[in-house]
Amino acid sequence: MTFKAEYIWIDGTSPTAKLRSKTKIIPGAPAGLDALPVWGFDGSSTNQAEGHSSDCVLKPVFSCPDPIRGGDDVLVLCEVLDTDLTPHPSNTRAALAEVAERYAAQEPIFGIEQEYTFFKDGYPLGFPKGGFPAPQGGYYCGVGADEIFGRDVVEAHLENCLKAGLGISGINAEVMPGQWEFQVGPLSPLEVSDQLWVARWLLYRTAEDFDIAATLDPKPVKGDWNGAGAHTNFSTKAMRESYDAIITACESLGEGSKPLDHVKNYGAGIDDRLTGLHETAPWNEYSYGVSDRGASVRIPWQVEKDGKGYIEDRRPNANVDPYVVTRLLVDTCCEALEKAGQV
Repeated sequence: MTFKAEYIWIDGTSPTAKLRSKTKIIPGAPAGLDALPVWGFDGSSTNQAEGHSSDCVLKPVFSCPDPIRGGDDVLVLCEVLDTDLTPHPSNTRAALAEVAERYAAQEPIFGIEQEYTFFKDGYPLGFPKGGFPAPQGGYYCGVGADEIFGRDVVEAHLENCLKAGLGISGINAEVMPGQWEFQVGPLSPLEVSDQLWVARWLLYRTAEDFDIAATLDPKPVKGDWNGAGAHTNFSTKAMRESYDAIITACESLGEGSKPLDHVKNYGAGIDDRLTGLHETAPWNEYSYGVSDRGASVRIPWQVEKDGKGYIEDRRPNANVDPYVVTRLLVDTCCEALEKAGQV
């Protein structure tokens, strides 16, 4: 008896890493994450090593049922290690693990809204070749074949995520034709990041079967069209109990060099998307406000009303590394809350 394990990892492509995967046939029946062996790959083909010393190591960190192959087969998300079993420079998960452990007592949780755009034959799905569709407005959460494009792929992706046991919490059509969103969470920093990477892999793999490409480009069409983000909802135990902690978190994100420190790590091409238009704040200005989708950080109206809850960082691009954005938010906000005695 054997089963197939699809080993998935994040490569070293710059400025935006790509997902890679390959299949390992493993004897016996699946016996959990700890029973999955480490494996290797040619790092010289993934921008992670030189040809004269090309071996890199895959260490399984998350596994789930494979909804595409079915049966006993599994998907296996891996960290990339050097051959001395230390984290590879491209391994951003290791740094998040350290920060998440340091502030675990504050119980940080996340919900990430992953926007993406379908392309077919070089055009966004729903765009006429050589032209443009009607201006944005009716596409968001729309219905009907004149406004919605790619729903069959979206439904198949949602079903695959659910079969895999991922913490996907919703889907919706977005502002531009062929643009959609799914949400993962609420989950802990490592859980939400691992599961978002696997959900991205499933998005690409599902779209393959429809001969459609999915992209996380933050500005897939220039001009008067919304970009694609990964709005990141965040809270700690204190924020879920106190509005003062909400304000402390918002203020901490605007202190000193923090706004630029975050934005420069929130995905390549962020200045194309964060222009101050199309429901964004300018990339080089920090602001927060209640129910304000033109602010860097939004406090939902219900949070102000209830006096507790969460905040939404609206700056991360669709192509952001979730290990990086969750690490930065935990590190900045939890440190500030700790200093303020709000833990």
